[in-house]
Amino acid sequence: MPFNIANLITACRIVLAPILLLLAWQGKDGLFLACLIASLVSDIVDGQIARRFNLTSELGTRLDSWADLLTYASVPVAMWWLRPDLVSTEKTTFFAAIASYVLPVVVGFVKFQRLTTYHTLMARVSAYMLGVAVVVLFAHGPILPFRIAVCVLVIAELEEICITLVLPEPRSNVRFLAKAIVIRRAASERR
Repeated sequence: MPFNIANLITACRIVLAPILLLLAWQGKDGLFLACLIASLVSDIVDGQIARRFNLTSELGTRLDSWADLLTYASVPVAMWWLRPDLVSTEKTTFFAAIASYVLPVVVGFVKFQRLTTYHTLMARVSAYMLGVAVVVLFAHGPILPFRIAVCVLVIAELEEICITLVLPEPRSNVRFLAKAIVIRRAASERR
């Protein structure tokens, strides 16, 4: 059965994205931060449940990618509303983060006409780092963790772009660029 508890948790993350925007727009810093933390923690939990109980599926992979996209797309808008001071002083960092999310999505849609679902190791590391850094920013903490996390994000998203360019057809759960190269070679040998 493709729809399961892990997918339900992921679906809740999708529902939370517009709620995050609404809370930020209304200036409800505390509620926004609580919902953001819930979304970030549930991102970890849904994957753990899916892997531990063998509930992984193509649907779950796609839902997870959409939930990630919607959550991380809401963060810069929320930052603009809740922390415009940071957006103003850290324009380059914010632009790099936004571009790092947008470009792989565009490349994936151009090549495969769909959202890519690679879930690379670097993407996971950058998501954890960025999640912590964004929570720190919304809690009025230091900017340095965000700057470091964005550097890791840029590297992770460059890898995702390379994977898209290398793969002959869309694939899910391609953890590394090296794996995409192996997949491409195998496809070439079959021709």
